[in-house]
Amino acid sequence: MSNKKYKRRERIKMHIRKSISGTAERPRLTVFRSNAQIYAQLIDDVNGVTLASASSLGNVEKGAKKAKATEAAETKQAKETKTAKTAVKEKITKTQQAANVGKKIAQVALEAGIKEVVFDRNGYLYHGRVKQLADAAREGGLKF
Repeated sequence: MSNKKYKRRERIKMHIRKSISGTAERPRLTVFRSNAQIYAQLIDDVNGVTLASASSLGNVEKGAKKAKATEAAETKQAKETKTAKTAVKEKITKTQQAANVGKKIAQVALEAGIKEVVFDRNGYLYHGRVKQLADAAREGGLKF
């Protein structure tokens, strides 16, 4: 990202953060977008704590370490049983990844008892991957 774009986004981000704040009852759903991945977090700004998170990297959710360990064991077992003929991996677009992350963060939030959030697009335009994530989170049951 060029320095000019980066500084502009940081300026917009700080301006937005002055007016948007999350609480334990209504945390801030913030989005971070890299070139390859997308991340979402539910943040309680009063206590400065991340309540839940999800990303397109895989099953990266706060509080899901046990599930992650189980999944790692299953994938290790699956790798051992693979034959020379492997199936072609299905390609997923970045917007589909964002929708999956939106569904995942909504599921984690509802399990934690969170139904309402404040959406923080983090200086990104409400378009493309950010919009897909927000729409999927709404479909998953979050209100904002």
